[in-house]
Amino acid sequence: MTETDLRIVPLSQLAGSSDWRLTLAHDRREQLLIWITRGQGRVLLNGQRRGVGTHNAIVIPADHLFSLDMGRQGVGQAVIIPEGCQVLFPQMPRLLRIREVSAMSELTVLMEAATREQAAARPLTGQAMEAHGALISVWLQRQMALEEHMPGKRNAAARLCAAYCARVTAHFRETMTMADHAAALGVTPTHLTRACKAATGRTAADLLTERVLYEARSLLTGTRAPAQDIARHLGFGSAAYFTRFIQHHTHSTPTALRRAGAGIPELA
Repeated sequence: MTETDLRIVPLSQLAGSSDWRLTLAHDRREQLLIWITRGQGRVLLNGQRRGVGTHNAIVIPADHLFSLDMGRQGVGQAVIIPEGCQVLFPQMPRLLRIREVSAMSELTVLMEAATREQAAARPLTGQAMEAHGALISVWLQRQMALEEHMPGKRNAAARLCAAYCARVTAHFRETMTMADHAAALGVTPTHLTRACKAATGRTAADLLTERVLYEARSLLTGTRAPAQDIARHLGFGSAAYFTRFIQHHTHSTPTALRRAGAGIPELA
C-alpha cells in the first residue's frame, strides 16, 4: 500500500496516544468516515456541537474543522482517504444516526471486508481497497439520500459559526484575531462569540485558539523544526510569546511537549 491508498484504522489509532489529536478543534487533509460502534460523546461538525453514539456515521470532508470527544469508552473505526486517493466520499459534513439493522449490518460487512483485505497485504491491495472504498461511498450516498437523514435547517447562529469555522481553517496561520474574522464576516466580535457559544459550547476565540494549539502540538511532536520556526509559521510575533501560549494552554513548555514526540521530518 502507498501513502495515497485508502485505509481503515481503529478510532483509538486515529487519536494516537494523545486525546488532543481528536478533542481539539482541527481539520485534516484527508477525508474521514468515522463509524461509532460503542460509547457516547460529542462532535463538533459543520459549526455545531452534537451528541454522538453507537451506530452513528460521521462524514468529515478534508479541510473541515471538527473535533470528537468519545471519552475512554468510545470504540469505532475510521476510514481514511488521503490526498491523491481516487475514492471520493460525499463532500458535505454529515452526522448519520443509523437505526435500520440492515443498514448497520451492511456497513459492518463492508468495513470488515476492507479490513481483511488491508491486513492480507496481497498484490494489488491498493486497487482492492479503492473498490471497497467505492462500495462504502455508495452506502453513504444511499443513506444520505434517505428522508430521515436529510439535514435540518440550521439557525442563524449555526450558519454564522460554520462560516467562521471555514475561515479558521483557511487563515489560522495568519496574524488574524477573532475580531478580524468577525469584521470579515460583517458582525461584531460579541455577536460572533455568542453565535459560536450557542452553536458549539465554545467561544469564537476558543475555536481559533484550539486550531492554532493543535497545529503547534503537531509540529512540536512530529517534526524537528525549531520552536522559533514553528512560532513564525503560525504567525506568532516572537518565540517567547509562542512559549507563553503553549505553557498557558498545556502547562508544559515546548521542549517538554517535544520530548513526547518522535521528532522526524523538518518543517517544510
